[in-house]
Amino acid sequence: MAPIKLEDEIGGGFVRRKEGFTLVELLIVLAVIAALMATITPVALNAVRRAKASQVAENLRNIKTAIENYYYTESTDATYDAVADDLIGVLVTNHYLNTDPGDNYVATTSDSWTNGELTVMLRYIGGDVALSQIQKVWSEVTNLGTGVGVGVTFTIAKYW
Repeated sequence: MAPIKLEDEIGGGFVRRKEGFTLVELLIVLAVIAALMATITPVALNAVRRAKASQVAENLRNIKTAIENYYYTESTDATYDAVADDLIGVLVTNHYLNTDPGDNYVATTSDSWTNGELTVMLRYIGGDVALSQIQKVWSEVTNLGTGVGVGVTFTIAKYW
């Protein structure tokens, strides 16, 4: 028995399939893409939020360490307030910080040394990161008050 040829079955002509996709195929592909986007988008946004919180916590920690190093190395009695002075700028100028972390970080000190201690308030005033996310990275960070921002308060003990 001879093999059947396509042209024999349809009366001598070849059936030509149209090029391209059908409407149903395109709709199925769009539905799959939409489902993937619906599941991936929240995950990606959450990752961005966590990354920002991690960056803020690490910047606060690095600035705190730089402030401590500055005072202990320079043995200075200087005090800084947020309006008149720029403690973070001093840290950058004296190479205790490699780069300026930006305008959202503010460091202030108490007006004077009390019993050989200086209180330092280091704040993040950006407001774009949730405190709970920052605390997952660095638990010492607290809410310093309405309109003040989040940050840490610590003391430097004078030994010189």
